[in-house]
Amino acid sequence: MQVRSSNYSIRPAALADLNGARAVMLDTVYRDFGTGYVPRWHGDIIDLAGAYMDPARHTLLVALDSDGEVVATGALDSRGPAHPPNPVHVAERYPSGVTAQLRRVYVRPEHRRRGLARRLVDELMGFAVADGGYRAVYLHTDPAVTGAEPFWRSIAKVVHDEREDHGGGQGIVHFDVPLGSAGAR
Repeated sequence: MQVRSSNYSIRPAALADLNGARAVMLDTVYRDFGTGYVPRWHGDIIDLAGAYMDPARHTLLVALDSDGEVVATGALDSRGPAHPPNPVHVAERYPSGVTAQLRRVYVRPEHRRRGLARRLVDELMGFAVADGGYRAVYLHTDPAVTGAEPFWRSIAKVVHDEREDHGGGQGIVHFDVPLGSAGAR
């Protein structure tokens, strides 16, 4: 499928966008992650409004193509990484309430390499800064997903790479995004 236009708009999701956002997310967990939907990991995808729209300090952004179709997503919430499954030192470094966690930054394959993920992250960072209550921005990624690790390394600092742990942990890479970096890229 070819993209007809390079014109995209990014905005907070409206209720009418939720089915499109959910489709982008579910397609990603099935195609890119190869896990399919796992309730303990992906429950927020089913209840996007409850996870990202209802809480005041959370947000869900969508990128729309020129036809108004949701082609990318990005979310932020105030939940730090839990231990387990994450390493205890990562959970302690990023406590809930004062940590903005970037989540679900997904772009449909045919729309990648057009700057959408970076634009979504910039908007999410702006949201975190405007909130005023966040002390840190955290995210994690699965390095097996094509392009994910190099993208995050280009804008964030690795704080823990589970592939270096004895036994490999979950194989996840944990990142810190400088809170003052909104719009600096």
